[in-house]
Amino acid sequence: MAPLIVDLDGTLVHTDLLHESALRVSRDRPFDVLRIPLWLLQGKAVLKRKLASRGAVDAALLPYNESLLAWLKEQRAAGRRLVLCTGADRVFADAVAAHLGVFDEVLAGDATIHLVGHDKAEALARQYGHGGFDYAGNSAADLKVWRRARKAIVVNGARGLAGKAAALCGVEREFPAPARGVRAAVPAWRQALRLHQWLKNVLLFVPLVAAHQVFDLGHWLTLALAFLSFSLCASTVYITNDLLDLDSDRAHPRKRLRPFASGALPVRHGVLAAPLLLGASLALGVHVGGSFLPWLLCYFLLTCVYSLGVKKMILLDCIALAMLYTLRITAGAAALSLPLSFWLLAFSVFLFLSLAFVKRHAELQVQALSGRHKVQGRGYYTSDEPLVLNLGVAAGYASAVVLALYLNSDKVAVLYRQPEAVWGTVPVLLFWISWIWMQAHRGHMHDDPVVFAMKDRASRLAGLVFGAVLVIGALGWPW
Repeated sequence: MAPLIVDLDGTLVHTDLLHESALRVSRDRPFDVLRIPLWLLQGKAVLKRKLASRGAVDAALLPYNESLLAWLKEQRAAGRRLVLCTGADRVFADAVAAHLGVFDEVLAGDATIHLVGHDKAEALARQYGHGGFDYAGNSAADLKVWRRARKAIVVNGARGLAGKAAALCGVEREFPAPARGVRAAVPAWRQALRLHQWLKNVLLFVPLVAAHQVFDLGHWLTLALAFLSFSLCASTVYITNDLLDLDSDRAHPRKRLRPFASGALPVRHGVLAAPLLLGASLALGVHVGGSFLPWLLCYFLLTCVYSLGVKKMILLDCIALAMLYTLRITAGAAALSLPLSFWLLAFSVFLFLSLAFVKRHAELQVQALSGRHKVQGRGYYTSDEPLVLNLGVAAGYASAVVLALYLNSDKVAVLYRQPEAVWGTVPVLLFWISWIWMQAHRGHMHDDPVVFAMKDRASRLAGLVFGAVLVIGALGWPW
């Protein structure tokens, strides 16, 4: 039985370890990014070695091709010799081989050897002879190897690759790629862009409603552009965060299914998409005018700081999230050049701080159920769950107190025909905050409270009642 040689990137794993190592370096040692062009001038093998030495990979978390891996285990059980041969650096190859325990030998690159294409074909032919091995690969570069192989195993191949391989050496087995094309990519990109999270940017419209200028069509059009600008900016940050957070996402029960963590989308596509989205966001921000653009830039910078380090800092992460929510309201007021109420800012800070703690509380529950005592990529221990709950409830009730104090101010009498009716918002808010935390305590909370509120019937009903009370207060009783 001919030995089976298996490629790594794109074949055994649904990712490219070179791209991932570059992302790890940009996250952990950002100044080394400036040295990448110099390393590349010395050769791609040198680049891979430099990157590998600066960012270890957790082989247990990689997105493996499970169907191929199961077949490899069958082949090894049948007595076939398995060899991992890859252009990735030996540090990564050895880690993968040690984790899987199915390979008899590892052939990999180092600072002087780059085992891809022609060089890989020559190396295998020298060691096993022409036609003395079978080879599992995934790309057109592997055609040079299949020309020297006995049989081809085509994995995740592009359309027509299997036919080209068959013309060279015959195909022993094919592991088809997932569905390709625009239609197949749409669900993955929808998830990567977090289109459902765009709902948070409705907060841009809050100053318009609070100022009772809802009948100004020009304001609505301006805020529509601001909404799209903020949404594209948010998607930029979500993609960037996913790219920089691959390891911790893969360790999470649900986040491991995200497109970049699972390999459904190549990380290089995310690297290309992020600056394009940011450019479109800034262009729209310029068009909105006013002082909107500075607040948009402030939002982007704060989210970057959050993603690069603050999210790992206990308590500061939740405060930063509350600030990001409040920034949306501030930006909405800036887009329309409307004055911003102290009461609105104070209310939003406490309310969104509570929701930020809900998010962390849900993550702590998930990690505790998984048997972990510390949340990977965060500063929390699962034993912190009761304290996080108390902090979140306190912040939520503080927002209700701020609302009650606002309703006792002189501004309410000016803005509302029936100011006493607006007091009905306080018990509605108290109910919703209590309800949200009750669901979180019972383990029913989605890790994002905004998504939960969208799907939760009681939350939607509370929102409708809250809005109805405000309308009655503004327009008067209908009878």
